[in-house]
Amino acid sequence: MRTIQIGQNELAVSNIYCVATNYVAHAVEMGAKVAESPIFFMKPTTAIVPPGQPIPLPAWSQSVHHEVEVVVAIGKDGVDVRREDALSYIAGYAIGLDMTARDIQAELKKAGRPWALAKGYRGSAVLSEFIPASLITDPADIDLSLEVNGQVRQQGNTRHLVFGIAEIIVYVSQRFGLQAGDLIYTGTPEGVGQVLHGDSVTAKLGSLITDTRQVV
Repeated sequence: MRTIQIGQNELAVSNIYCVATNYVAHAVEMGAKVAESPIFFMKPTTAIVPPGQPIPLPAWSQSVHHEVEVVVAIGKDGVDVRREDALSYIAGYAIGLDMTARDIQAELKKAGRPWALAKGYRGSAVLSEFIPASLITDPADIDLSLEVNGQVRQQGNTRHLVFGIAEIIVYVSQRFGLQAGDLIYTGTPEGVGQVLHGDSVTAKLGSLITDTRQVV
């Protein structure tokens, strides 16, 4: 069982939902269209790399990419949540990396097959420490960034999300139902790229979280 710590509270991780192409510029760089409603894929809990651990590269992929994202932790169960109540379901926030075996994903897409392996392999869900939701005054205005070896690769702000955090929570509650311990990767801004063995990767959530890892 994977758990996360938010302040004094510990949550067992339930489901890991990830929103695809949720920044317009990232959709453009990937040659994808922005959908009319959120598109989700999922990761197993075994994909989690907790705080302090290095980022592993799978031996069977030759091109693993970083995708920095704001991650939301759900604190209570809910179904058909109203938009005005959506943010009250958030227990905490983290900065995360949706690590992607891009070469494997491209092969699977070309063959018309599901690409769960490329997104859900062991080590593909990197998570920083979580901070309580009360420390984020405006979820629609959160800066996020990623540096590799001291060079900025990605920068974004949640105000540029196609589907905002409250909207995502409402959608998940209507289609899947929310469970305490659910994690939601909300989407990545443009600038995704490859990481290599020995790289130093630093992900930041505004001035609140700085998470630095080595790639192994």
